[in-house]
Amino acid sequence: MPTPVSPEVAVLDERDASAQQLPDFTTEAYKDAYSRINAIVIEGEQEAYDNYMSLGTMIPEHADELARLAKMEMKHMKGFTSCGRNLGVEADLPFAKEFFGPLHGNFQIAFKEGKVVTCLLIQALLIEAFAISAYHIYIPVADPFARRITEGVVKDEYTHLNYGQEWLKANFEASKEELFAANKANLPLIRSMLDQVAGDAAVLQMDKEDLIEDFLIAYQEALSEIGFNMREIARMAAAAL
Repeated sequence: MPTPVSPEVAVLDERDASAQQLPDFTTEAYKDAYSRINAIVIEGEQEAYDNYMSLGTMIPEHADELARLAKMEMKHMKGFTSCGRNLGVEADLPFAKEFFGPLHGNFQIAFKEGKVVTCLLIQALLIEAFAISAYHIYIPVADPFARRITEGVVKDEYTHLNYGQEWLKANFEASKEELFAANKANLPLIRSMLDQVAGDAAVLQMDKEDLIEDFLIAYQEALSEIGFNMREIARMAAAAL
């Protein structure tokens, strides 16, 4: 099955990184911005672990597979924690919890209401596409240690994105109206999250417009794979504007 952007892009980006001017990883400005970016990826992986474990109770026939995906996220969290340690940076986890607060709240509401479609859109489509886009843009400008960690992580994230695609594709007609509603409620949150982190991302030489473009490509490819036509996808994407 085609994926939104090939995982091999990460490897190609690494080869190109040597030709790109890298940030000075030792400056206080870099470390200050990194404390928040690193916290976001750590908290994002923790959120993903919790969400996949919750989904396992909603889709019990897939509980083992969802537990496997959750364990992968916990491994990623430990890897990103080591990235901060390598640079001597303490992750600003309170900031990250607040950053994910609105999306976390929406997932919890949907979980309590038994809305598995909404939960899958939030975690397996939006959050995974968000993560994939951020990791793609980060890899070419990462320090060598973090680059190796992130390359491994981004390949795993396609497994998670594809899980959501496959489940929603198999249940497309029954899920369609809820997907429209969930997209309308949650896609604007992703845009506001990208806006909120743009300043820190720029310090790490990650361009906001590149992040938005990469995210929308990954997300719209996922929607297409699930079964939406181009007009429907354009209508859904407009929620981010």
